[in-house]
Amino acid sequence: MERLQHLPSPLGMPREEIVSLLQKEEYGFLPPKPEAISVREIERDERFGGGKAVLKTLEMTLATENGSFSFPLFYAAPTSGGPFPLIIHINFRPDSPDLFMPTEELTDNGYAVLSFGYETVTSDNDDFTNGLAGVIFRNGHTAADCGKIALWAWTTLCVFDYALTLPEIQKDRISLAGHSRLGKTVLLAGSLEPRVSCVFANASGTSGAALFRGNTVERLKVLADVRPYWFTGNYQHYADREEALPFDQHFLLAANAPHRVFLTSAIDDEWSDYESEYLSAIAASSYYEAAGLPGFVHPDRMIQAGECLGSGMIGMFVRPGRHFLSRDDWHAFMAFEKG
Repeated sequence: MERLQHLPSPLGMPREEIVSLLQKEEYGFLPPKPEAISVREIERDERFGGGKAVLKTLEMTLATENGSFSFPLFYAAPTSGGPFPLIIHINFRPDSPDLFMPTEELTDNGYAVLSFGYETVTSDNDDFTNGLAGVIFRNGHTAADCGKIALWAWTTLCVFDYALTLPEIQKDRISLAGHSRLGKTVLLAGSLEPRVSCVFANASGTSGAALFRGNTVERLKVLADVRPYWFTGNYQHYADREEALPFDQHFLLAANAPHRVFLTSAIDDEWSDYESEYLSAIAASSYYEAAGLPGFVHPDRMIQAGECLGSGMIGMFVRPGRHFLSRDDWHAFMAFEKG
């Protein structure tokens, strides 16, 4: 808990100011919203889950000032009942159901799901000429421009805008979900969209929910060297200089207020550092409380394996095991979202 004593504080800063700071120094500023969003149905499976749900394959087209970009999108929803809470899941693979997304279990629990594979948007490397990146940066990408995390977050927000048009969806219960680098992505997207109901970030780690200061597991320099294309060029300036940052990652959690945030991680996850995520949630709690909201309700000790804390606006679940988005994580999230 000593690591909390010398953190910069977001208290008194408007959410927009926090988001601007994070974009300027870490992720880069997102492109303007698309001029138009259109979706067409490619395929429909009305027998999904034994006929309890419908699964659609869609194509979303985003029209920008530099041209249009299309990518596949999956939509699953129960066949009866509604309106439904919705989960927008940015996934590692463009499949539904998937190893990371138990679609039938989610629809059995009354959720609709929109999902897409992140690399169908743009590749996870330093190539800014393919996919959406090639459209947005038609004239070339520079160090001052946003990185890939911001592009994936931008696309997630486009899917969110589309979700608002679906009559069968509860507009006040739309959640964003992502694992690992995509947990970072949905936390950024959530900070930019106050209409989101909840952000579910699994194992988001460094540049996600985990604090930089005192983090000995995955230092900022590691990401700046290995994945520089995830970020804007300013991020490089803080490699081995985390103390010089004008913020820490609890600012990202704070910027998600007023909606809820649920963090999940694993005890043996060597990358994500659940202890730094836990301390970040504690540090962000005061920002929620200053707004008159319950923040992170936690014991005065480190969270333990199998423990789920979910009575505040920020919740956390830590399980045994390694770096993975498991069904235990999904079920803990659903319990938190429904609560």
